[in-house]
Order: sequence, then C-alpha cells, then structure tokens
Amino acid sequence: MRIDLLTIFPGYFTGPLDTSLVASARDADILDVRVHDLRDWATDRHRSVDDAPYGGGAGMVMRADVLVDAAESVWNDVPPGAAPPAAGAVAGGARPRTVLFTPRGRPLDQALVRELAGEERLVLLCGRYEGIDERVHELVATDEVSLGDYVLMGGEVAAAAVIEAVVRLLPGVLGNATSTAEESFERGLLEHPQYTRPAELRGLGVPEVLRSGDHGAVAAWRHAQALARTRAVRPDLLGPDGSAEGATRPG
Repeated sequence: MRIDLLTIFPGYFTGPLDTSLVASARDADILDVRVHDLRDWATDRHRSVDDAPYGGGAGMVMRADVLVDAAESVWNDVPPGAAPPAAGAVAGGARPRTVLFTPRGRPLDQALVRELAGEERLVLLCGRYEGIDERVHELVATDEVSLGDYVLMGGEVAAAAVIEAVVRLLPGVLGNATSTAEESFERGLLEHPQYTRPAELRGLGVPEVLRSGDHGAVAAWRHAQALARTRAVRPDLLGPDGSAEGATRPG
C-alpha cells in the first residue's frame, strides 16, 4: 500500500512512521509512505497556505488553490510547480482515495478502517487553522473523516491514527494473521479480558477456566465476558434487546 500525507508539518510524522509495526511494514516494502509539505505549493515568498476568511470572522482558512494544486500534483506524481495532465485529471484513471479530516466527516470506526485497508493507495490531507476552503471538499476529497466529537489543532493526529489502524490490517504486518479476529469491534463487541503470568498478583488471580485447558469452555467464557463488558460500557454496540444479535458489526 502507498500512503501520501499532505501537511504543513512534515516533521510531525518522523516518530510515528519510524516506530513499531509501521516501521517494520515500511522496511518490508509492505507500506510506502510519502510525506509532502503543503508549503511547497505556495506561490508567495512567505510560503503562505492560509488567508483571512471572506465575510470576516476569527481565525484563518487554508487556501483552496494551494491544497488543490498539491493534491493534483501528488495524484499524478509530479513535483510542485509542474502542471498535472489537466485540472482535476489523474494519469492512468481515477484519483486515489483522498481523505480530508474534518469534524463533519464520517466517524472513524473499524468498518471504515477495513475499507481503507483494502485500497492500494490513500492520500491523507491534514488541515490546520480555523478550517479549509469549502472548494477543497468539493474538488479534492473523496472521503471526509472525523476522529471523534472534539476539535484538534490539525489533522496530523487523525492521519497518524488512520495509518496505525490501517497498516496493522495489511497482509504480512502482524506475525499472527488471526490475532485481529477477537479484538474489540471486530464482531460488534468489546474484547474479553486478557491475562498472562504471574497467575497471582496482590490477591488477584487468573480465572480458573483460562487455566483449565478446555478450549470450548475458554471460548464460551470469553464470549460471555465480551458481551458483559460491552453491555456495561458500550450498550450502543448491541441490539435493541441488549444481546449480541443485531449488534453493530464493523468489518
């Protein structure tokens, strides 16, 4: 998979891209990440990417011309300043899936993560300031995504979260390909409790069923625990009667 990041803070991604499984995926050529500085497409000597909003108001708005030019250049693998084949065109076919992070976007959940993980290429556009010129939404974005019902200083945190969530689903990234099957949200439930050594710690022990060797009993216990935990803290994931039947089943 190839992921292109458009940001005014390219240095933000130095740590996340060089750490843990993301770094391993890059080393194994499973993942190709390219970070682009939006200021490279600015046209003034100050390398401005924002301006005051029409109609007045607080804050600054990211310019449409800079972001559109940047996206079209990245889609077509041409350097800043070089003209793409035509306005809005993509050499070789449709534009890649281009995600704009915005509070009005589709909430990021495991179903959407699986969709994105199935793409050969993603372009992640990180906004800043008070907002982004509406024309960027219309001319550039194929998807609008929100990390949650709160406001961040920019889209970089959301982009890093998408990369972490997507990359771990790519074939060959995790050592055990089945390790995601029991995770939270994969079957509409939160994950069951997990234990490892020591068997006793400060008066708290490991449930005997997990030490019994009875795989059927373990599976039943885990499902019951996952259902109970979900019912207690995320009942919105369950069906109207509070059971797993009819629950939201991302992925």
